Amino acid sequence: MLGEGIIKGMAETARNFVGSYHDPLRLTTVQFPEEKIPAKENARNFPFLVYDGADAMQGLRCVACQICEKECPPKCIYIVKDAAKKPDYVGKLQFQAKAFDIDVSVCMSCQICVEVCPFEAIKMDTEFELSNSDRFGGLLLDKHQLAKSNEYYHKIHATEATEVDERLAAEKAKVEAKAKADAEAKAKAAAAAASPKPAAPTQPPAK
Repeated sequence: MLGEGIIKGMAETARNFVGSYHDPLRLTTVQFPEEKIPAKENARNFPFLVYDGADAMQGLRCVACQICEKECPPKCIYIVKDAAKKPDYVGKLQFQAKAFDIDVSVCMSCQICVEVCPFEAIKMDTEFELSNSDRFGGLLLDKHQLAKSNEYYHKIHATEATEVDERLAAEKAKVEAKAKADAEAKAKAAAAAASPKPAAPTQPPAK
């Protein structure tokens, strides 16, 4: 029928218009900032650094490998690597970032830093209310401002964070199993070397 598509479109518009007054699924606005719509799990804004444990600085997963700094298209990441290894939150010695800054006024939220990080140390945040009166210093975030817990990561990206934790746990178990096997092999080799060798049989004198 001629004009059937127009009639269907107008009916859908009318349904949305009426529903927007009473149907929560069709509400188009909220009373911001008193009311806020939760961010979608796959939303992203600017990067943050993930840490494990209770101490944000010792627990940072970042080992200052500087891959993200090199791969960042707008060059908004600045890293200074510590000269010596320091203990992390479990006491393991590793290199850490003496300085880790991100200029979010330049960041294009491309997520390349997240994709290239081999340590699952940098992820994308969903926080967007970052406006302030200092257009330069206020948008330059250091590692103390960027550090957020793994629990926070689970809160905003639950599915992704669970997958990351499972993968890190599997990799850790694999490394520990290999280390245990190597230690057992070394112990067996040391025991074999320390055990007395059997005396060589003596040959009777030639006639």
